[in-house]
Amino acid sequence: MAVIYDILDVILPFSWLDYNFMKNAFLAVLLITPLFGILSTMVVSNRMAFFSDSLGHGAFTGLAIGSLVGIFSPLVSLVGFSILFALLITYIKNNSSASTDTIIGVFSSTGIAAGLMMMSYGGGFNKYSSYLIGDILSITPDDLISLMGVFVLVLLVWGWLFNRLLVLSINSSFARSRGINAVMAEGIFASVVAVVVAISIQWVGLLIINSLLVLPAASARNITSSVKEYHLVSVLCAMISGISGLVLAYYYNMAAGATIVVIAALIFFVTLVLKSRRN
Repeated sequence: MAVIYDILDVILPFSWLDYNFMKNAFLAVLLITPLFGILSTMVVSNRMAFFSDSLGHGAFTGLAIGSLVGIFSPLVSLVGFSILFALLITYIKNNSSASTDTIIGVFSSTGIAAGLMMMSYGGGFNKYSSYLIGDILSITPDDLISLMGVFVLVLLVWGWLFNRLLVLSINSSFARSRGINAVMAEGIFASVVAVVVAISIQWVGLLIINSLLVLPAASARNITSSVKEYHLVSVLCAMISGISGLVLAYYYNMAAGATIVVIAALIFFVTLVLKSRRN
Protein backbone atom coordinates (compact mmCIF):
# COMPACT_ATOMS: atom_id res chain seq x y z
CA MET A 1 0.00 0.00 0.00
CA ALA A 2 2.93 2.34 0.62
CA VAL A 3 3.62 2.55 -3.12
CA ILE A 4 -0.01 3.43 -3.86
CA TYR A 5 0.02 6.06 -1.11
CA ASP A 6 3.16 7.62 -2.63
CA ILE A 7 1.55 7.72 -6.07
CA LEU A 8 -1.52 9.45 -4.64
CA ASP A 9 0.70 12.02 -2.94
CA VAL A 10 2.34 12.82 -6.27
CA ILE A 11 -0.72 12.98 -8.54
CA LEU A 12 -3.15 14.39 -5.96
CA PRO A 13 -1.26 16.76 -3.65
CA PHE A 14 -4.31 17.86 -1.66
CA SER A 15 -4.47 18.39 2.08
CA TRP A 16 -7.43 16.02 2.49
CA LEU A 17 -5.19 13.17 1.32
CA ASP A 18 -2.51 13.81 3.95
CA TYR A 19 -3.84 10.98 6.10
CA ASN A 20 -3.77 7.27 5.30
CA PHE A 21 -7.38 6.76 6.39
CA MET A 22 -8.45 9.32 3.78
CA LYS A 23 -6.33 7.59 1.15
CA ASN A 24 -8.03 4.29 2.02
CA ALA A 25 -11.46 5.92 1.83
CA PHE A 26 -10.62 7.53 -1.51
CA LEU A 27 -9.43 4.22 -2.97
CA ALA A 28 -12.60 2.56 -1.67
CA VAL A 29 -14.73 5.19 -3.39
CA LEU A 30 -12.87 4.57 -6.66
CA LEU A 31 -13.73 0.87 -6.36
CA ILE A 32 -17.25 1.03 -4.92
CA THR A 33 -18.86 3.81 -6.95
CA PRO A 34 -18.27 2.31 -10.44
CA LEU A 35 -19.93 -0.88 -9.23
CA PHE A 36 -22.95 1.05 -8.00
CA GLY A 37 -22.96 2.98 -11.27
CA ILE A 38 -23.14 -0.07 -13.54
CA LEU A 39 -25.49 -2.10 -11.32
CA SER A 40 -27.72 0.94 -10.96
CA THR A 41 -28.50 0.89 -14.70
CA MET A 42 -30.19 -2.49 -14.51
CA VAL A 43 -31.81 -1.79 -11.15
CA VAL A 44 -33.53 1.25 -12.69
CA SER A 45 -34.24 -0.31 -16.09
CA ASN A 46 -35.83 -3.39 -14.51
CA ARG A 47 -37.71 -1.40 -11.86
CA MET A 48 -35.84 -3.11 -9.02
CA ALA A 49 -35.43 -0.15 -6.65
CA PHE A 50 -37.66 -1.73 -4.01
CA PHE A 51 -35.84 -5.06 -4.46
CA SER A 52 -32.40 -3.53 -3.91
CA ASP A 53 -33.68 -1.83 -0.77
CA SER A 54 -34.82 -5.18 0.61
CA LEU A 55 -31.32 -6.61 0.11
CA GLY A 56 -29.98 -4.11 2.62
CA HIS A 57 -32.55 -5.34 5.12
CA GLY A 58 -31.59 -8.93 4.38
CA ALA A 59 -27.91 -8.10 4.94
CA PHE A 60 -28.83 -6.64 8.32
CA THR A 61 -30.52 -9.92 9.26
CA GLY A 62 -27.44 -11.83 8.12
CA LEU A 63 -25.29 -9.72 10.40
CA ALA A 64 -27.62 -10.46 13.31
CA ILE A 65 -27.62 -14.21 12.64
CA GLY A 66 -23.83 -14.21 12.38
CA SER A 67 -23.47 -12.45 15.71
CA LEU A 68 -25.84 -14.91 17.43
CA VAL A 69 -24.25 -18.11 16.12
CA GLY A 70 -20.75 -16.79 16.65
CA ILE A 71 -19.43 -16.55 13.08
CA PHE A 72 -15.94 -15.09 13.36
CA SER A 73 -16.38 -12.56 10.56
CA PRO A 74 -19.52 -10.41 10.19
CA LEU A 75 -18.73 -10.15 6.47
CA VAL A 76 -19.20 -13.89 5.99
CA SER A 77 -22.74 -13.84 7.40
CA LEU A 78 -23.51 -10.56 5.61
CA VAL A 79 -22.58 -11.88 2.18
CA GLY A 80 -23.94 -15.39 2.68
CA PHE A 81 -27.35 -14.38 3.94
CA SER A 82 -27.67 -11.54 1.42
CA ILE A 83 -27.15 -13.97 -1.47
CA LEU A 84 -29.62 -16.44 0.05
CA PHE A 85 -32.13 -13.62 0.60
CA ALA A 86 -31.76 -12.42 -3.01
CA LEU A 87 -32.13 -15.91 -4.50
CA LEU A 88 -35.17 -16.67 -2.33
CA ILE A 89 -36.94 -13.47 -3.41
CA THR A 90 -36.12 -14.18 -7.07
CA TYR A 91 -37.39 -17.76 -6.84
CA ILE A 92 -40.66 -16.87 -5.11
CA LYS A 93 -41.21 -13.92 -7.45
CA ASN A 94 -41.02 -16.23 -10.46
CA ASN A 95 -43.06 -19.04 -8.90
CA SER A 96 -45.86 -17.21 -7.15
CA SER A 97 -49.08 -15.55 -8.23
CA ALA A 98 -48.57 -12.73 -5.73
CA SER A 99 -47.45 -9.37 -7.08
CA THR A 100 -43.74 -8.62 -7.07
CA ASP A 101 -44.00 -5.56 -4.84
CA THR A 102 -46.02 -7.57 -2.29
CA ILE A 103 -43.42 -10.35 -2.15
CA ILE A 104 -40.52 -7.91 -1.84
CA GLY A 105 -42.43 -5.91 0.78
CA VAL A 106 -42.96 -9.03 2.89
CA PHE A 107 -39.28 -10.00 2.70
CA SER A 108 -38.07 -6.46 3.30
CA SER A 109 -40.17 -5.81 6.39
CA THR A 110 -39.46 -9.29 7.78
CA GLY A 111 -35.74 -8.89 7.19
CA ILE A 112 -35.33 -5.59 9.02
CA ALA A 113 -37.67 -6.62 11.86
CA ALA A 114 -35.91 -9.95 12.40
CA GLY A 115 -32.51 -8.26 12.31
CA LEU A 116 -33.49 -5.62 14.84
CA MET A 117 -35.10 -8.23 17.09
CA MET A 118 -32.01 -10.45 17.14
CA MET A 119 -29.55 -7.59 17.53
CA SER A 120 -31.47 -6.08 20.41
CA TYR A 121 -31.51 -9.43 22.25
CA GLY A 122 -29.69 -8.97 25.54
CA GLY A 123 -29.26 -5.24 24.96
CA GLY A 124 -26.36 -5.63 22.53
CA PHE A 125 -27.72 -3.49 19.69
CA ASN A 126 -25.44 -0.49 20.21
CA LYS A 127 -22.31 -2.20 18.90
CA TYR A 128 -24.04 -2.81 15.55
CA SER A 129 -25.71 0.58 15.17
CA SER A 130 -22.79 1.77 13.03
CA TYR A 131 -24.10 -0.46 10.23
CA LEU A 132 -27.16 1.77 10.00
CA ILE A 133 -25.06 4.85 9.20
CA GLY A 134 -21.79 3.39 7.92
CA ASP A 135 -18.28 4.79 8.14
CA ILE A 136 -16.15 4.71 5.00
CA LEU A 137 -13.26 6.30 6.92
CA SER A 138 -12.88 3.07 8.87
CA ILE A 139 -11.88 1.02 5.82
CA THR A 140 -8.55 -0.79 6.12
CA PRO A 141 -5.96 -1.97 3.56
CA ASP A 142 -7.22 -5.54 4.01
CA ASP A 143 -10.74 -4.33 3.22
CA LEU A 144 -9.41 -2.70 0.06
CA ILE A 145 -7.89 -5.98 -1.09
CA SER A 146 -11.23 -7.75 -0.57
CA LEU A 147 -13.00 -4.93 -2.36
CA MET A 148 -10.61 -5.19 -5.30
CA GLY A 149 -11.47 -8.89 -5.58
CA VAL A 150 -15.19 -8.09 -5.58
CA PHE A 151 -14.61 -5.33 -8.16
CA VAL A 152 -12.92 -7.74 -10.59
CA LEU A 153 -15.50 -10.49 -9.98
CA VAL A 154 -18.46 -8.18 -10.57
CA LEU A 155 -16.96 -6.83 -13.81
CA LEU A 156 -16.38 -10.37 -15.12
CA VAL A 157 -19.92 -11.49 -14.26
CA TRP A 158 -21.33 -8.25 -15.66
CA GLY A 159 -19.53 -8.73 -18.98
CA TRP A 160 -20.95 -12.25 -19.28
CA LEU A 161 -24.47 -11.37 -18.14
CA PHE A 162 -24.98 -7.92 -19.66
CA ASN A 163 -26.62 -8.84 -22.98
CA ARG A 164 -29.03 -11.23 -21.26
CA LEU A 165 -30.07 -8.60 -18.73
CA LEU A 166 -30.43 -5.96 -21.44
CA VAL A 167 -32.81 -8.13 -23.47
CA LEU A 168 -34.76 -9.03 -20.33
CA SER A 169 -35.14 -5.36 -19.43
CA ILE A 170 -36.60 -4.66 -22.88
CA ASN A 171 -38.97 -7.62 -23.24
CA SER A 172 -38.94 -10.72 -21.05
CA SER A 173 -41.09 -12.74 -23.47
CA PHE A 174 -38.70 -12.01 -26.34
CA ALA A 175 -35.78 -12.93 -24.10
CA ARG A 176 -37.30 -16.33 -23.35
CA SER A 177 -37.95 -16.91 -27.07
CA ARG A 178 -34.21 -16.36 -27.62
CA GLY A 179 -33.39 -19.10 -25.15
CA ILE A 180 -32.45 -16.83 -22.23
CA ASN A 181 -33.14 -18.39 -18.85
CA ALA A 182 -34.79 -15.45 -17.12
CA VAL A 183 -34.78 -17.00 -13.64
CA MET A 184 -31.08 -17.86 -13.82
CA ALA A 185 -30.10 -14.43 -15.18
CA GLU A 186 -32.17 -12.62 -12.57
CA GLY A 187 -30.81 -14.87 -9.83
CA ILE A 188 -27.19 -14.23 -10.78
CA PHE A 189 -27.77 -10.49 -11.06
CA ALA A 190 -29.58 -10.46 -7.72
CA SER A 191 -26.65 -12.31 -6.15
CA VAL A 192 -24.16 -9.81 -7.57
CA VAL A 193 -26.19 -6.90 -6.20
CA ALA A 194 -26.44 -8.73 -2.86
CA VAL A 195 -22.66 -9.14 -2.65
CA VAL A 196 -22.00 -5.46 -3.44
CA VAL A 197 -24.64 -4.35 -0.92
CA ALA A 198 -23.27 -6.67 1.78
CA ILE A 199 -19.67 -5.59 1.19
CA SER A 200 -20.56 -1.88 1.14
CA ILE A 201 -23.15 -1.66 3.89
CA GLN A 202 -20.56 -1.36 6.66
CA TRP A 203 -19.10 1.74 5.00
CA VAL A 204 -22.18 3.32 3.40
CA GLY A 205 -24.90 2.39 5.88
CA LEU A 206 -28.15 0.45 5.68
CA LEU A 207 -30.33 3.56 5.77
CA ILE A 208 -28.98 5.05 2.54
CA ILE A 209 -27.29 2.29 0.54
CA ASN A 210 -30.30 1.79 -1.74
CA SER A 211 -29.96 5.40 -2.90
CA LEU A 212 -26.62 4.58 -4.51
CA LEU A 213 -28.30 1.79 -6.48
CA VAL A 214 -30.94 4.13 -7.88
CA LEU A 215 -29.72 7.72 -8.16
CA PRO A 216 -26.76 7.31 -10.60
CA ALA A 217 -28.82 5.56 -13.29
CA ALA A 218 -31.87 7.73 -12.62
CA SER A 219 -29.70 10.79 -13.29
CA ALA A 220 -28.16 9.25 -16.41
CA ARG A 221 -31.55 8.30 -17.77
CA ASN A 222 -32.61 11.94 -17.72
CA ILE A 223 -29.90 13.13 -20.09
CA THR A 224 -28.81 10.19 -22.27
CA SER A 225 -30.23 8.68 -25.44
CA SER A 226 -28.21 5.50 -25.98
CA VAL A 227 -27.27 2.43 -23.96
CA LYS A 228 -23.55 3.28 -24.05
CA GLU A 229 -24.15 6.84 -22.84
CA TYR A 230 -26.57 5.61 -20.20
CA HIS A 231 -23.99 3.33 -18.58
CA LEU A 232 -21.08 5.73 -18.92
CA VAL A 233 -22.96 8.68 -17.42
CA SER A 234 -24.33 6.49 -14.60
CA VAL A 235 -20.79 5.46 -13.60
CA LEU A 236 -19.58 9.08 -13.86
CA CYS A 237 -22.46 10.33 -11.70
CA ALA A 238 -21.67 7.70 -9.07
CA MET A 239 -17.96 8.51 -9.04
CA ILE A 240 -18.45 12.29 -8.98
CA SER A 241 -20.88 12.08 -6.09
CA GLY A 242 -18.58 9.64 -4.27
CA ILE A 243 -15.42 11.73 -4.54
CA SER A 244 -17.06 15.10 -3.93
CA GLY A 245 -19.10 13.71 -1.04
CA LEU A 246 -15.99 12.28 0.60
CA VAL A 247 -14.11 15.58 0.30
CA LEU A 248 -17.02 17.63 1.64
CA ALA A 249 -17.51 15.21 4.53
CA TYR A 250 -13.83 15.60 5.44
CA TYR A 251 -13.83 19.40 5.46
CA TYR A 252 -17.19 19.83 7.19
CA ASN A 253 -16.99 16.83 9.55
CA MET A 254 -20.12 15.10 8.24
CA ALA A 255 -21.08 11.47 7.64
CA ALA A 256 -19.41 10.54 4.35
CA GLY A 257 -22.07 8.08 3.17
CA ALA A 258 -24.91 10.53 3.71
CA THR A 259 -22.98 13.35 2.04
CA ILE A 260 -22.31 11.18 -1.00
CA VAL A 261 -26.02 10.39 -1.34
CA VAL A 262 -27.00 14.05 -1.01
CA ILE A 263 -24.58 14.96 -3.81
CA ALA A 264 -26.01 12.14 -5.93
CA ALA A 265 -29.53 13.48 -5.26
CA LEU A 266 -28.47 17.00 -6.28
CA ILE A 267 -27.06 15.61 -9.53
CA PHE A 268 -30.37 13.86 -10.16
CA PHE A 269 -32.36 17.08 -9.72
CA VAL A 270 -29.97 18.97 -12.00
CA THR A 271 -30.42 16.35 -14.73
CA LEU A 272 -34.17 16.43 -14.19
CA VAL A 273 -34.18 20.17 -14.87
CA LEU A 274 -32.02 19.64 -17.97
CA LYS A 275 -34.43 16.98 -19.18
CA SER A 276 -37.46 19.24 -18.74
CA ARG A 277 -35.75 22.08 -20.62
CA ARG A 278 -34.74 19.78 -23.46
CA ASN A 279 -38.28 18.46 -23.79
